[in-house]
Amino acid sequence: MSAAGVSLEVASLAKSWGAVEVLRDVNFSIEPGGFLTLLGPSGCGKSTILRLVSGLDEVSGGQILIGGKDVARTPAAERNIGMVFQNYALFPHMTIAENISYGLKVRKVPKAEKEKAMARVAELMALGKLLDRKPAQLSGGQQQRVALARVLVSDRPLVLMDEPLSNLDAKLRVEIRSEIRSLNKKLGITVVYVTHDQSEALSMSDKVVLMNAGEVSQVGTPKELYDRPANTFAAGFIGTPPMNLLQAQDVQAPATLAPANGAGKSDVLFGVRPESLGLDAGDAGFSVNARVESLEYEGKVFLVHLITPSGTRFVVAHSGDGVPEEGSEVTANWPDAATHLFDKSDGASMDFAL
Repeated sequence: MSAAGVSLEVASLAKSWGAVEVLRDVNFSIEPGGFLTLLGPSGCGKSTILRLVSGLDEVSGGQILIGGKDVARTPAAERNIGMVFQNYALFPHMTIAENISYGLKVRKVPKAEKEKAMARVAELMALGKLLDRKPAQLSGGQQQRVALARVLVSDRPLVLMDEPLSNLDAKLRVEIRSEIRSLNKKLGITVVYVTHDQSEALSMSDKVVLMNAGEVSQVGTPKELYDRPANTFAAGFIGTPPMNLLQAQDVQAPATLAPANGAGKSDVLFGVRPESLGLDAGDAGFSVNARVESLEYEGKVFLVHLITPSGTRFVVAHSGDGVPEEGSEVTANWPDAATHLFDKSDGASMDFAL
């Protein structure tokens, strides 16, 4: 297994089915050996991008550059790409060894070379004791390891993964996503990963492409998407719970607050993470008066669900003592540095001064 990763760049990618636009002007790139995740809700276009990169569907416009070469109209078989699907797509009548080495057999790789490659990847994926079994005799996690091994043994520099962990339980998902990330680093292969699960995206990726309704909402590192959401969609999608978005009429803000584009206070939304909020914390920079609707115990914190006089609901992640009672009136406070401002008309992030 000697594959080294390869760069991938998608430029002005578009896809239409008849008059229906599925993707519009999609742009992103990842360096050789990088891990890029396409993240977004169902129907946003992330799996369509993967199918276009793989060559399973034809592009309507734009470029797909693998190692600097435009392959947008190159047949799928000539792109040298490996792919792992949501369903494991294992042959039920074959042993695990036969499943792993099937692609090498089709390519007529010599027997000794095939067996050596298969043995190495089986060891890498902890499958050595399972090679004589059939897929039905394996757990879901073991079957997913076989699907990964089948791709790795083919020695592809670019591997595409389409929600490969969605059929596994929560504990196995955490375990195998760690293994996938470890393999990415150890082997140096380039990975493009599709998921709707933000925890997977934030924990695994070098770069995240957040999709919304066929368009790129934001591209950046996991930390950039969390710390500096580019718009209200990113703010509301990233984070568990997501960022609170508060109406200006509910917020007591410093009188010196000045949005950079000259917008008035009524033209903006205030964003703040639940963990940045305190309750009755005294003289913080910003505050909101609200009523406690409900409480959720999360182990380390209570999630305090609040409603403002205007009817906006938001959440405070409260740790420590002094948990408020349902129905009580409280003041939620947060410091200047935790404040985000968004344009109410188009949702774009706004700079501001205090």
